[in-house]
Amino acid sequence: MFESLKKKFSRTSDKLEEELIEEAQEENNLEEESGKKFSFFSFGRKDKKEEDSKSDVAEIPQEVESIQETDTSDDETSDDKDEKSGFWSFGKKSSDNKEEPQEEEESAEEIQEEEEPKKSHFWSRNKEEDTEESEDADEKTEEKKSRFWSRNKDNDSSEENDEDEEPSGMFSFITAKTISEKHLEDILWELEMGLLEGDVAMEVASAVVDSVKDDLVGRKIKRSNDITEYTYNALRNAVAEIIDIPGKSMTEMIEAKKAQGEPLVVMFVGINGTGKTTTIGKLANYYLKKGYTPVIAAADTFRAGAIEQVNYHADKVGVKLIKHQKGSDPAAVAFDAVEHAKAQGKELVLIDTAGRMQTNTNLMDEMKKIKRVAKPDLVVFVGDALTGNDATQQASKFNEAIDLDGVILTKADADSKGGASLSIGYVIKKPILFLGMGQGYDDIKEYDADWMLNQLFSESGEEVNINEA
Repeated sequence: MFESLKKKFSRTSDKLEEELIEEAQEENNLEEESGKKFSFFSFGRKDKKEEDSKSDVAEIPQEVESIQETDTSDDETSDDKDEKSGFWSFGKKSSDNKEEPQEEEESAEEIQEEEEPKKSHFWSRNKEEDTEESEDADEKTEEKKSRFWSRNKDNDSSEENDEDEEPSGMFSFITAKTISEKHLEDILWELEMGLLEGDVAMEVASAVVDSVKDDLVGRKIKRSNDITEYTYNALRNAVAEIIDIPGKSMTEMIEAKKAQGEPLVVMFVGINGTGKTTTIGKLANYYLKKGYTPVIAAADTFRAGAIEQVNYHADKVGVKLIKHQKGSDPAAVAFDAVEHAKAQGKELVLIDTAGRMQTNTNLMDEMKKIKRVAKPDLVVFVGDALTGNDATQQASKFNEAIDLDGVILTKADADSKGGASLSIGYVIKKPILFLGMGQGYDDIKEYDADWMLNQLFSESGEEVNINEA
């Protein structure tokens, strides 16, 4: 997902580094350091590792406590264990006394031979056999150990380099560099143009650029890695403000209405071909699995095959469909579905409406009539993420005509540019509720701004799990 945006963000960091290093070279203010340069996306991986290590540290006290309890019990029964000490006692003694003089170790072995002649005989025989070939064995062991440790050391270092660092040089500035507007002027202009080419809305691109500029200007840089880290954080913070639009989830609203003894009524709007009817089927399946009982209203009564299409999804998922004859009043169908849900104690009504262009005045007026009659709690715009800025413009027009409450973006899994996902909520000031992530009924995900941020700033090709919270 969002590969185009990731490349643009990474390129911004690279360009700024090139600018500062080139200037430092002209000023004789640059020296090469030992170490490796972190990549742009490695800072995200480092944050994740820190979280994992914190969780590991949090679990240590319990482990220590259990170890202490075990040691206490060992002390209490030490006399019994001395009597039973056999095979394992030798390993324990050698590890406990490994720093004591050799003579003390030999005397301890003699005492052990007197106390346990049968068991010591087993070990003494092995010891004599080993002594016969000790010189050759020691030499071979030394070689094997040296090769083993050197090989592991090489593997460990290569794994660390692959995971956290890139094999390129790191530089430092003899006198710390300060990022100025002059350094950023061309770079941020290139970033803004890149965002616009990626179907990001103009006001969103400007907001991102302004935020990055405010964050970076005046920063003092000592090492080249600092440039990458500061740029990464500036871009991440800018995008975080753009995509996090506050709002209640649909699940929370269902629970609130259920407490009042009422169903949550949701009306879906949008243009033809965005996947609106399929999304309704996915949502019916999603909430059915959560223990709710949805009902679908076939309020698209004009398009040929529309009632049959929504009927197919209702049958597949296993929910009730309220429908009238083709050409009947869509508002009447929506009203009947709401009354059915109230009478049967169902918690959710999903109203499918005819797709319409935002410029079609008659169909927009009909949509307003459905809203007046059905009185939906939510009016949701369904847009195609692949259409980029077009989806944002469509949502703006629908919002002006009918006042939207939220957005669902379909085909988000196939969106390489990310323009609609980044822009649509910010432009209309309404939250994204769900993302369509595939063709199956289970391929839908409740929108989470943190999850979205991680997708935008994750390594290219990283697997997307739609079941993550």
